[in-house]
Amino acid sequence: MVERDREFVEFVEGAGVALRRTAFLVSGDRHRADDIVQDALYKLYLAWPKVRRVSNPFAYARRMVVNAAYDGKRRPWRREVTIADVPDQVGDDDFAAGHAERDEVLAALQSLGPRQRACVVLRYYEDLSVEQTAEILGCSTGTVKSCEDDGVLSRTAV
Repeated sequence: MVERDREFVEFVEGAGVALRRTAFLVSGDRHRADDIVQDALYKLYLAWPKVRRVSNPFAYARRMVVNAAYDGKRRPWRREVTIADVPDQVGDDDFAAGHAERDEVLAALQSLGPRQRACVVLRYYEDLSVEQTAEILGCSTGTVKSCEDDGVLSRTAV
C-alpha cells in the first residue's frame, strides 16, 4: 500500500499543474477547475492499481478531468451561482496567468460550447492530434475536425 501511495503522489506532483490548467481552460473558472481536478484525482486514486499499468497514465487522467468537467455541468447543484458583489482584485496566485494571459483567448473560449471548448483546448493548447482528442472526448475524428470547419478556430485565435 505504501508503494502505491508513493507512486500516486509522484504522479500528482508531476501532472497536477497540467491537469489543473486543462480543467481551467475547459471550465473557464479556476475555482471550478480545482473542484474538477479534485474529483478526477479522487477517482484516479481509487483506480490507481489499474491505471498505473497503462502505458500513459497522464492521458487517462486528462480524460478523467475532461469527463469530470462535463459531469459537473449536468449536476444542478454544481452550477455556477451569481453573486451581487464582484471581488475588487484577483488573487496573486492566479495559476493561469502565465498560460492564458490574453483576455481575448479566454473570452473566445468562454463563447464556445463545452465540447467545442474541450476540443480547442485539447487540440491547440495541449497540442494533441485529432485522433488523441477524439479518444479523450469519446467521439469520432470527423467530429473533432468539424471544430475547424465550423470556424471555431477563427474565433479563438489560439
